[in-house]
Amino acid sequence: MSGEALTAATAGMPAPLVVLDLPALEANLDDLLHRAAGRPLRVASKSVRVRAVLDLVLARSAVIGVMAYSPWEALWLARAGVGDILVGYPTADEGALDAIASDEAGAAAVTLMVDDVAQAVRASRAAREHGRTLRVCLDVDASLRVALGPFTLHMGVRRSPVHTPDEVAALAASVARLPGLAVRGLMFYEAQVAGLPDSSAAVRAVKRLSLADLAGRRTAVVDAVEREVGPLSLVNGGGSGSVSETAADPTITEVTAGSGLYCPTLFDGYRTFRPRPAAFVGLDVARIPGPGYATVFGGGYVASGPAATSRLPRPTSPAGLRLTGREGAGEVQTPLRLARGRELAIGDRVWFRHAKAGEVMERFTEAHLVRDGRVERTVPTYRGEGRSFG
Repeated sequence: MSGEALTAATAGMPAPLVVLDLPALEANLDDLLHRAAGRPLRVASKSVRVRAVLDLVLARSAVIGVMAYSPWEALWLARAGVGDILVGYPTADEGALDAIASDEAGAAAVTLMVDDVAQAVRASRAAREHGRTLRVCLDVDASLRVALGPFTLHMGVRRSPVHTPDEVAALAASVARLPGLAVRGLMFYEAQVAGLPDSSAAVRAVKRLSLADLAGRRTAVVDAVEREVGPLSLVNGGGSGSVSETAADPTITEVTAGSGLYCPTLFDGYRTFRPRPAAFVGLDVARIPGPGYATVFGGGYVASGPAATSRLPRPTSPAGLRLTGREGAGEVQTPLRLARGRELAIGDRVWFRHAKAGEVMERFTEAHLVRDGRVERTVPTYRGEGRSFG
């Protein structure tokens, strides 16, 4: 949707505001399901953080559940009726574990993530306290490791400490021996494939090597774990940037995606699919500090990750605007440099895209869902529902 159409749809609404282009979001969801090629899809809530959007995605029969980012969030979603929630990250929060174990809906719906026996011991203690059996999933390091003489080059994020089939099988056996726990499955998040745009030949080479490594190692890990603890019902992998590649692995039972629904600016460089931007932030011009400049109110919505310009919000409409190098995206106001011949007036609306997906929703209490040039409905974000999970 063009900036002009967004401005017309939100005329009279005060800024700052966040808008979701529903046709673009639905087209992105269709694309994710197409790339999954029949594999069940699990939606990553951290990349959404709007319950109405989660409901829209979960209404598709091919979407089997949610990957939550917090155990408290998982419990909240379970109480709201979500039936299959995989917590994508380990926790040391004993209060949250106790709350899940004490809750019938939570204990039935939530699968916890572990990559260390110390995390599992906490979950076991909560399970025993309430006479429950809690399901757990093991987070397996999916990074690429390349031996260079006496050194090993690590390509990917620093997540799980278990990488080889023997390491994962040993962890599975230790977890399975703890009372009150059942090993449900494994997760492999290949961040160096799913989370990096195809920005160079070197990046594309790393992706090819990583996929080749995982094609064999995932199978070996699953076989080793099943010899120790029996059949697994869940082998999760992928991310929005690698859905088709991950779904092609017969070992995988489901793929995860979330950012591909909104398609933030960090997704602009992918070659394997066509991102359709669906999330926009509207800010109004509050001052004209001088010729060639305009200043909007708000804008300091900087994404997490390495401190770099790639994490800054990007002005996209009207065309020909850019952040200034000295001030960037400001805490309260953001000055913009205008292209030659471009003029803005007080009250004009400028549209930005965020670098990441759901993270920007933490700055707003509501999101406006737009279709056919009008706001179809306005819904609360997590923050708008009074929920903040970190």
